[in-house]
Amino acid sequence: MTTHTVVGSPVGELVLVADGGALSGLYFAHRHRGRPAPEAFGAREDAGFGAARQQIEEYFAGERREFELPLAPEGDAFHRKVWDLIAAIPYGRTRTYGELAADLGDRQLAQAVGGAVGANPLSLVVACHRVVGAGGRLTGYAGGLERKRFLLDLEEPAEEKEARLF
Repeated sequence: MTTHTVVGSPVGELVLVADGGALSGLYFAHRHRGRPAPEAFGAREDAGFGAARQQIEEYFAGERREFELPLAPEGDAFHRKVWDLIAAIPYGRTRTYGELAADLGDRQLAQAVGGAVGANPLSLVVACHRVVGAGGRLTGYAGGLERKRFLLDLEEPAEEKEARLF
């Protein structure tokens, strides 16, 4: 049975969707390109999301770098491969679409990788904000570039922040 809840965060309200006890979606409530229709979220049920809520709070407090939640994203085999590559990007680091395409064996897949990144149903948890354009350019993000910048700034290592000051 699919259920959802809404939680607050520094980047606005987040809609968490679960199916059979596993997180199947995490969307920005008020602006999320490609988000399913609200009817797909099932009934609102605030119980059962305690671990996800706690881990999201810890992430924004700078106390968590990896999420440890059962996940059930829906996607085809290609999407799942790309999402696995995204999930392997360490906290505070970025990769380009081209690098992910090369990891899949063909740099020509960069646009297809972009499509799979954009279809990621688990924002924050499968940290697609860590995928950037060539040369580190900020490009598309389902929640908007201002949220992407906020999340990258949140994760930026302290020594890199300090180095930018001088």
